[in-house]
Amino acid sequence: MGLLLVGTAPTAAADFETATNAVKNMGLGWNLGNTLDANSQSVTDVTSAAYWGQQDLSSETCWGQFVTKPELMKMMKNAGFGAIRVPVTWYNHMDAEGNVNPAWMARVHEVVDYVVSQGMYCIINVHHDTGADGSSFKSWLKADESVYAQNKARYEKLWRQIAEEFKDYGQLLLFESYNEMLDKYSSWCFASFASPARYNAADATSAYNAINSYARSFVTTVRGTGGNNAQRNLIVNTYAAANGLGTWSSHLVEPLTQLNKPEGESDHIAFQVHAYPSIANSNGTDRPIADIKKEVDDMIGLLKTHLVAKGAPVIFGEWGTSNVDANETDYAKRPALMKQFCQYFVQKCKANDIATFFWMGLSDGSARLFPAFSQADLAKWLLQAYYGNSYNPVLPERSDYGTSCISATVDYNQQWSELNLTSGSFTAKDYTKIIIELEEAPASGLLQVKVYGTKQEYIPLSTATSTVAFTTAMGTITRVTLQCMKAKGSVRVKNVWLVKADDEKVSSDPSVFWGCSMRDISISYPTGVRHMAAETPADGRIYDLSGRIISNAKSSNGVLRKGIYIRNGKKILVK
Repeated sequence: MGLLLVGTAPTAAADFETATNAVKNMGLGWNLGNTLDANSQSVTDVTSAAYWGQQDLSSETCWGQFVTKPELMKMMKNAGFGAIRVPVTWYNHMDAEGNVNPAWMARVHEVVDYVVSQGMYCIINVHHDTGADGSSFKSWLKADESVYAQNKARYEKLWRQIAEEFKDYGQLLLFESYNEMLDKYSSWCFASFASPARYNAADATSAYNAINSYARSFVTTVRGTGGNNAQRNLIVNTYAAANGLGTWSSHLVEPLTQLNKPEGESDHIAFQVHAYPSIANSNGTDRPIADIKKEVDDMIGLLKTHLVAKGAPVIFGEWGTSNVDANETDYAKRPALMKQFCQYFVQKCKANDIATFFWMGLSDGSARLFPAFSQADLAKWLLQAYYGNSYNPVLPERSDYGTSCISATVDYNQQWSELNLTSGSFTAKDYTKIIIELEEAPASGLLQVKVYGTKQEYIPLSTATSTVAFTTAMGTITRVTLQCMKAKGSVRVKNVWLVKADDEKVSSDPSVFWGCSMRDISISYPTGVRHMAAETPADGRIYDLSGRIISNAKSSNGVLRKGIYIRNGKKILVK
């Protein structure tokens, strides 16, 4: 492909800003996580041909996210974000020879265009091709000299294809070499930490040598494709993307000290690390904010001493707190402390010319589809930390879309696979029942509702519209799913509602849990707002989502209440 955006002139390589200026100009960044990086392995043997190319384009949604739309990036830009990191996993879309599936490359290309067309910086990388091995995942890229030698040609071929695809793009697009690359032990913190002795000098040396070799291969390959890649700003990560913080081992700083600036690079290279500090003590109590701030200061000091001093700027490509993936995060458990930490982190990084890319939150799950912010207050904390307390960002939320529902065709790929119908915990006092509306009655014995609670329940479905009541015996309900009881099956889900005790219906957004995929996804508004909006006369009047003139939607002082309205055929959001 390699096509430029319509109306976007190429930036001559000689005109590219330096990496130092790019990092300063990025503003506040965010990660489009668990999306193009999502992957699922059925074959984990890297030496098997079946390991490669195991998924099609549906991998984008296999970790519960929705297909990314350009409206999401427009929302991020309008809010005030200046850069998006787009993690991308490749092994599940390339053959054993390293040839990337053209359909996957085209999809990556589309998402890059969504970002740069908004005037935001975009970083793409090689993501979960690295990582910690487990029973269901094996990475093919490891920080090990022998593994590097085995995969050098394939790794360089991968980057050659990516570089060729985007070599005409301007300076808003940056390439990142690899994500969190670990050694043969899957050691975090520093190389060979997970070895039996907790440190092995020979294995550590091999890991750090390999990291520098991957970085050199990456830079040499990209530069060799010419065009704008000759001076494109490139990013290389430390071992494990470790930031060197801590005093419990003298080896913690090695990922910083042992990373070399690639030979021949001067003004167009940057370093990347990640940071997920703990803001809670081991007993669950809050840490003093003074201690947390000192930790941030110490971390930045290490980066300036050991990386910036080598002649390149630093990016926090991912950051958050240590329980970012927990069922109950710091954002939920200790919001006041989370706010103080986040704002201090952003402010200190900005003051030291370090770019920051928050990991995953802010807009997550179904919120991305509408689009909306799932953590609007957190987004506001970050934006005001960067721009100042007077900054008043536009941050649409899911509730602004009223009782609209997500509709989708669900394809179940194996027996007992499940579709999420709810997210978050609740009790029968919160919601008394759930209503599931399908396009047609399911085949006999195909589906059941599974309620995860103190008492787990299974309720077979046989009609197009079904109501499942929640009982106090179920206790705290952590999840409700639509489960397939057969080897395979498909069903069209039209609407899902949770019902409160006063019979108020609240939209509940379905999402992938495991073993299924969603397609033909749309948003069903109460009266088909998309069609109605197209036919609304351009008379300046304001309508609600049911097509009514909204004189009754104003407060007593004549100001529109919070919500979404239609004027001159376009949606408007009132915060």
